[in-house]
Amino acid sequence: MKALALLSGGLDSILATKLILDQGIEVVALNFILPFAAEKEDYAGEVTKRFGMRLVRVEAGEEYLELVRNPKHGYGSGINPCIDCHIYMLREAKRIAKSLGADFIFTGDVLAERPMSQYRKALELEEKEAGLEKMVLRPLSAKLLPETIPEREGLVDRSKLLDIRGKSRKPQIALAKEFGMEDDYPSPSGGCLLTYREFASKLRDLFDHNERVKMRDVRVLKIGRHFRFGLSKIIVGRNETENTLLLNLKNPEDYVFEVPYYGSPITIMEGEKSKEAIELAAKLTARYSDATMGAEEKEVLVEVKYEYKEQKEAQVTSIVVSPVDENGVVRLRKRLFIFDKKSLK
Repeated sequence: MKALALLSGGLDSILATKLILDQGIEVVALNFILPFAAEKEDYAGEVTKRFGMRLVRVEAGEEYLELVRNPKHGYGSGINPCIDCHIYMLREAKRIAKSLGADFIFTGDVLAERPMSQYRKALELEEKEAGLEKMVLRPLSAKLLPETIPEREGLVDRSKLLDIRGKSRKPQIALAKEFGMEDDYPSPSGGCLLTYREFASKLRDLFDHNERVKMRDVRVLKIGRHFRFGLSKIIVGRNETENTLLLNLKNPEDYVFEVPYYGSPITIMEGEKSKEAIELAAKLTARYSDATMGAEEKEVLVEVKYEYKEQKEAQVTSIVVSPVDENGVVRLRKRLFIFDKKSLK
């Protein structure tokens, strides 16, 4: 007998996997690589090594970005389309389960743990739209939910499943202690970047100004300081690592700014390249460079170099500017970070 686990690597999915393994069932773990995951550690990889399971990874593509832009079932607290995301993962799980010959699919869902996607009607909706009605087992809350086909057919012993409900993690922490894993699971922090207000605002801005969004665009959203000026987008690196990433991710048509002879951010400008936008990008680059250290901002003039391509040939020029002051930065950031989900509808 074989089961396919949707394993995020979080505590709930780890515990659900342990419950099924303890029934003597072979488990294959399915881990989704989603572009908006906040965690950087490979918890799923660590769990599968510990339990001796096979791990299958699926990386979401640009079709997933369109799902986020236009979710059928709406958004949660940010621009997180939780129900649509779960349907996407269940559909993929159904396809992979069939190819592996898995008898059923299970998840780490806990009833009423999350207000949008983990109440009974939402769970039933997700199953229905994924073509998996009564086929998805949720071991942590199974006794509070209708009997699934795997339970009815005797593939799983329902009496050994649980009845956890709600947002409190005390039952899960107690269970982890019982399993000898009390110090060996990730904290509940992290999660989905789409629930973070600032990131949601940056993504909304990206959708508003781009008919097609690529994975490269999402990677850029995760680094640097972001500013919007009309049809121009200005991104300023915060450290050497981000400077390198911005150079690697820039588009051929982007302008690149830097203050020579000083510690300086790399700034890239996307979109319209008006004279005013170029000057502003230079001012922002100057502000965050070491050229302004030890001097009054209003008294400083800084030479900023910028590069661009013209007829496929690299061009380099410079501009002398005074740095943007703090009030200017605040005004620019307000343009980008006034969050309104209605603008996406």
